Amino acid sequence: MGSDRLILRRKGDAFLDRGSRLAGRPPGRGPVRRCRPRPDEAHDAARRDLSSPIVSLSKSAPASGRGGPESESGSHTMEQTSERIRTMDEDIGDSKQPESVAAVLKVFAILNALGERSDIGITDLSVRLAMPKATVYRFLQTMKSLGYVRQEAGSERYGLAMRMFEIGAKALPSPDLVDLAKHPMQMLADSTGETVHLGSLIDSEIIYIHKVDSRHMLGMYSRVGRRAPLHCTAIGKVLMAWEHPERRDRILDGAEFKRFRDKTITERPAFLAELAQVKRQGFGEDREEFDDHIRCLGVPIFDRLGQPIAGLSVSFPTFRFDEAKAPEVVKMLQAASRGISERLGCTHFPLDAPGA
Repeated sequence: MGSDRLILRRKGDAFLDRGSRLAGRPPGRGPVRRCRPRPDEAHDAARRDLSSPIVSLSKSAPASGRGGPESESGSHTMEQTSERIRTMDEDIGDSKQPESVAAVLKVFAILNALGERSDIGITDLSVRLAMPKATVYRFLQTMKSLGYVRQEAGSERYGLAMRMFEIGAKALPSPDLVDLAKHPMQMLADSTGETVHLGSLIDSEIIYIHKVDSRHMLGMYSRVGRRAPLHCTAIGKVLMAWEHPERRDRILDGAEFKRFRDKTITERPAFLAELAQVKRQGFGEDREEFDDHIRCLGVPIFDRLGQPIAGLSVSFPTFRFDEAKAPEVVKMLQAASRGISERLGCTHFPLDAPGA
């Protein structure tokens, strides 16, 4: 009996030592926390109860973000986001962050991945983010129940829901901007027959926040939420041309002057010279600098303080772009910008005196 007790005590000591190591404490100090199940156990549990939307957390994996086929600007790629999540997971493994923080990181990794592809399955997400399928499934079901994620009928493919756009729209410099711009943009599209974009600044890039498609079969491909570089787009140029010099310098410090086409401006001094010309003439141009065979004309939109908060552009395939008619399109753009800016509270429209 004494031998049995000794064996049990030794096994208990071993268990306590193992529990202490997992909890990050010296053996024999303080209560022992129960360890969470291994990822394979969590996966088995999810397969037993696939209807459960409860969020489960696993420390087992790094996660990631942006890298779809439309990421021409080269920033926020899936690999970069993966590295950020991997680094954060290492911190979590060191017990320096609570589990709730790890859950938030994984949620945003999934949302970033969904933002890169319109529809994606659980298996693909699991591979991309290096998360167990059970974890991915439970997060998706929870976000679906809250309205942030949608699931294709009759399939296991997921995408972002419109509620994400509703939240994103509230982050605009003026939450009413898109509503105020819709009608003028439609009128521009009707008059020119071409694609009209509304874009705003995000980090050191622009992001398209509204668009009206061309009535022609052939036109510029784009989508709301797509990012584009500052240095080779008409919207990026007009936003920088009328920006305060100090803030512009900070923004351009984070910009990558990457070459996309033969005509892309790749040197900062040359880009600053281009901005001076843009401000003098009262509009910006993209001369096949970002996409081949696409020309764009753009103007800024101003807020009540006279600061540029967005850009408005018309995009033409080169075979439909008429240089002789460009001044007429610029006048239509400026008139649309004036109307939107006035409704945003701008009382002295800067484009009435180009270069001032």
